[in-house]
Amino acid sequence: MESVESSCRAVELECSSPRLDSSDGYGIPQSLGSDQRFYSMNALKILREAVRILRFNSTGFLSIAAVLIYPVSAIVLSNPLVKKSVVKSLYGRLWMVARSSGLLMNSLIQQSCHRFVKMVASAVFCFPLFVTLSLLSKAAIVYSVACTYAGKKVTSSNFFAVAVKIWRRVISTYMWVYMVIIGCLALFLVLLVTVCSVFAVMGFPPELVVYPAFGVALVFSVVFAHVIIICNVATVIFVLEDVSGPQALLRSVFLIRGQTHVGLLIYFGSTIGMAFVEGLFQHRVKTLSYGDGSSRIWEGPLLVIMYSFVVLIDSMTSAVFYFTCRSSSVVVPLDGDSHTLLALYTFASRSLTP
Repeated sequence: MESVESSCRAVELECSSPRLDSSDGYGIPQSLGSDQRFYSMNALKILREAVRILRFNSTGFLSIAAVLIYPVSAIVLSNPLVKKSVVKSLYGRLWMVARSSGLLMNSLIQQSCHRFVKMVASAVFCFPLFVTLSLLSKAAIVYSVACTYAGKKVTSSNFFAVAVKIWRRVISTYMWVYMVIIGCLALFLVLLVTVCSVFAVMGFPPELVVYPAFGVALVFSVVFAHVIIICNVATVIFVLEDVSGPQALLRSVFLIRGQTHVGLLIYFGSTIGMAFVEGLFQHRVKTLSYGDGSSRIWEGPLLVIMYSFVVLIDSMTSAVFYFTCRSSSVVVPLDGDSHTLLALYTFASRSLTP
């Protein structure tokens, strides 16, 4: 333990940047306590800690949101790259598949199919933005959070030096994350069509086939939420740890054990926030225009800013959640040290060395 304390004192002497307002001699926020552990934090405390970090370095994080997150959010919400003809063609194919499986094509099912097609088409057309600006923003947010915890000053030069060093494993892991999400969605469609077809062959009317379909969708939503949590933690791991690809995903699976319920609450909170802003954008900007389109002049940019802020907080909470799991009792100690906050900050300092 003495070696850990001496390492942290060395880190403190190296760094000339100011610490969090409420911190002890090691730059550890007193909101956590130097003798406490991250794994005692619930979802609300993680959110409060993310807001505390945002207030401490508001200029840096808001700059990331303005330069990297805002353009992607504007394109994702407005969908200018998605062609209506492609959405219409995919919707027609999905509608035929759903109808042939025995589903009752009421308004809810049709809206769900149309929403799913638009989501898939948007993900495909916006993929170049996701793999460049969006991925760079996630890495920058993770790096900034880790710098704050390690007591180091966040500079663009240091970040780009680290980015040049790790860009291969970042892109490799992100491609694996993308393939895992696509595989889950494809598996859901296959399972849904199979279950509905089985019930239809057994002679159930379309009105009753809807119920097992909703059951499959409910189970899938829970499984998909777990997959997203694993992928979100993996996006933090490939920045701070020397692992990539499936190893980062596997590392994430073991890392969140015992903390899954916290991750679910974080995921559902951010999802509700994004869906709320996206719904407002759809209704106020795309649907309503007051005849002359005046609502789009100020409501559109404002909602994009709100959406970008939600994305920023979501990435920050994922980074804080990683540190929560990193110091959990289910994690193997770092270099033989006890997994206290002091050892964790020493680890963060080593990870950020370009």
